[in-house]
Amino acid sequence: MEFNLNTLLRENIKNLVPYSSARDEFKGEASVFLDANENSYGSPIKDQYNRYPDPLQWKVKKRISEIKGVPPQNIFLGNGSDEAIDILFRAFCRPGVDNVITVPPTYGMYEVSANINDIAIKKVPLTIDYQLNLDGIAEAIDENTKLIFICSPNNPTANSINREDIETVLANFTGIVVIDEAYINYSRQKTFIQELTEYSNLVVLQTLSKAWGLAALRVGMAFASEEIIEVFNKVKPPYNINEASQIIALEALQNIDQVNGWIKDTIKEREDLVKELLKLPFVLKVFPSDANFILAKTTDAKSIYNFLVSKGIIVRDRSKVELCEGSLRITVGTPAENQTLIETLKTYHS
Repeated sequence: MEFNLNTLLRENIKNLVPYSSARDEFKGEASVFLDANENSYGSPIKDQYNRYPDPLQWKVKKRISEIKGVPPQNIFLGNGSDEAIDILFRAFCRPGVDNVITVPPTYGMYEVSANINDIAIKKVPLTIDYQLNLDGIAEAIDENTKLIFICSPNNPTANSINREDIETVLANFTGIVVIDEAYINYSRQKTFIQELTEYSNLVVLQTLSKAWGLAALRVGMAFASEEIIEVFNKVKPPYNINEASQIIALEALQNIDQVNGWIKDTIKEREDLVKELLKLPFVLKVFPSDANFILAKTTDAKSIYNFLVSKGIIVRDRSKVELCEGSLRITVGTPAENQTLIETLKTYHS
């Protein structure tokens, strides 16, 4: 049985007539705009903000296209990756009927979004070395399984998922496989974006929040077939990315050399931070990382976390997460921040 998008789509989405905004109906250049009931006098901040933004963000997409090597029509921009995740549930999953598969420990928004949309979750935990349980995934799939979420590099474990295992899922699942690559810029593995032409059921999520340093803008990216991107655009709000975010994102996307430099610096700092952490007697293990953070197993994560908080240093206590017992998630900071962390931890006594 092959992947067929129409068999996955909810009937109401198939029949949905999307909202048609003034900027959808006219896409060219003009000198007088009297079509969208905007304030023609401008705005107190900057004249351009009195006009609605491009609903499909073509200038930003064209620049991303140049960087990623994928056509603009294969790109969706959302209010963070969270919007793309939510649209996947709303477009493809029937509330109270369909289900999705997640592979915990993983990014928490998949479960939150599923719960909001009343979609059942089938959890197939990762193996002890944080890789896919392929047999477990195969057993969990039924006729109502519409989506499988795989985060790689994974959050909170920081490791990349074996590429061959992901390809096995893609090749054998007739629903949509969502690969969340929020941390791909820090990874040794190449992106799955280049596989879009091979797998019609593939959706790749990325973001400008991590390596690009634009977390405050809330700009997430989804890469997929034109057919799937058309569904995203059909369901999304008409102006989901505001003008300020589009302008700043486009400006940032011109500075790829600076971002690449930061990525190299972060990877070096990550390696140094791992070495220093492993010298501490209460750090039992630091798991392999392909992200801008590390997961460290400790003798008493809660105590160490509270100690760091008392010193004004905030990390993430993941000790209550399945397969992450006793672990802290630590973002790789600047050299000064990392040094402050290590020097402070040297004063910790259990």
